[in-house]
Amino acid sequence: SSDLAGGTAVAIGGDVADPAAAVAMIDQTEELLGDDLWNVVTNAGITRDNLISRIGEEDWDRVIDVNLGGTFHICKAASRKLLRRKRGAIVTMSSVVGLHGNPGQTNYAASKGGVIALTKALAKEVGSRGIRVNCVAPGYISTELTDVLSDEIRDLLLQQTPLGRLGEPDDIARTVRDRKSTRLNSS
Repeated sequence: SSDLAGGTAVAIGGDVADPAAAVAMIDQTEELLGDDLWNVVTNAGITRDNLISRIGEEDWDRVIDVNLGGTFHICKAASRKLLRRKRGAIVTMSSVVGLHGNPGQTNYAASKGGVIALTKALAKEVGSRGIRVNCVAPGYISTELTDVLSDEIRDLLLQQTPLGRLGEPDDIARTVRDRKSTRLNSS
């Protein structure tokens, strides 16, 4: 838990692919914040990269279950709480790969594209009840997921990036935190 300008944030971890764990995370957050629960960010994501002809069923299922299924489970549990309050916001995390695809990442691209579609549909479901739902689809961010990229791939990515650098986690955190900026890919 940490205090922010005008509010408090808590980070809760768990296996979002497990529906009961997702509900427990939202319940735990509500216990810690009480009526101050009004903004939920879904940020779980994994990769199991390989060419489609080599992706095993387990790797396909786990990426879809965590990235898309986990977003669904958290959004479902959070929306129940927020709908009672008739206010709040949900921010989902997708990826530029969900918009444009990427060789060797069909499972990841499908999961993150699904997150974008889920977000758009959810926004239409709950928007009239005072709940904002937005999706942030970052480009390549300097994290454990990009640390494994070869220098050749990293150089190629940097050539396609207007800033000429990978993004930093703080770049995304500021986007999510700044309510005026969270309109990226909103519905």
